[in-house]
Parts: sequence; C-alpha cells; structure tokens
Amino acid sequence: MTVFVCSACGLSITGPLTGLTEMPARPGDQGHPKADGSRRATATVPLGFFALEPEPWGAPLVPTDECREVFPGGPCVVDPDGDGFLVSVGPRNTVVLHPDDARGLREDSDVFRHCSGCCGLHGRAGMNQQCPCGAHVGTLINDCNTAYELHLEPGQVRSITD
Repeated sequence: MTVFVCSACGLSITGPLTGLTEMPARPGDQGHPKADGSRRATATVPLGFFALEPEPWGAPLVPTDECREVFPGGPCVVDPDGDGFLVSVGPRNTVVLHPDDARGLREDSDVFRHCSGCCGLHGRAGMNQQCPCGAHVGTLINDCNTAYELHLEPGQVRSITD
C-alpha cells in the first residue's frame, strides 16, 4: 500500500492506495449524458488505486500542427495565439487517482489556475489543487470533455510505501 504526502509539509494527501501496473484505458463516456443529466466521465482509476501516466501531462502546453489530445484524457485544443493546436510537454509519470481518494485538497482560488470548461475543470492552466498548507500538488480534470482524474505532480508529492 502507498500513501502520497505533500513534499512541502509532509501532510498525507491520500489514504493507503494500491498501485496498478499500467494506466487504465480511459472510459469512453466523456461528454455523453447520463441518466441524471450529468456529463462527467466515469473515473479512469477506481477508488483505492493509483496509476502512473507515462505520457507528458498538463502544463506547459506548446504549439503543434496536428489536432490531437492536448494531454491523455483531454480534448484537441486550438492554439489561441496561432493557427495550430496545443499539446502538453508537462511532466511524465504524474500519479493518477480517483478524485475522491484525495478529499483533503482544496481548489486554487486563482482564476487562471481555476479556469474551467463548460461543466468543470479542464486542467490546461496548470495545477489547480492545493494541500491545506497552500502548496500546489496536482491537477483535477472533471469537465464534460475530459477524463475524470486527479493528477498529482511527481515533484510536489512523495510516496510512502509500507
């Protein structure tokens, strides 16, 4: 079992989690209406587990000529400053978990980090989740056109395995 703690203060961010051997496939229900009218995707990682995202994920974003996911689990995004699109060159091996496995985090109040899509947080503006000590530790994505995941930044958290 592994617990993730804030690198800045040592506070536990998660309870004990079990590591998965690979990143699960993202559910195909992004943006599709559910019976209750919501459009949030099913969580990529089940409660009580975590996985490492091997691909670049999150900010910073750089221009590209091809329309592809801005980062795994995200939509194709047009570059507002150019003719092309944007793609992540963010860190690899972010820790991906079910958002409910880190209930003690709080949303950043900075409007630029807190940028959202039409139904939730799109995650393109950088880390939007803080430890109670104030340190930025991860990015929640929960918009209707993204996966439903919490990504903890490798440099902002430490893992403790028993």
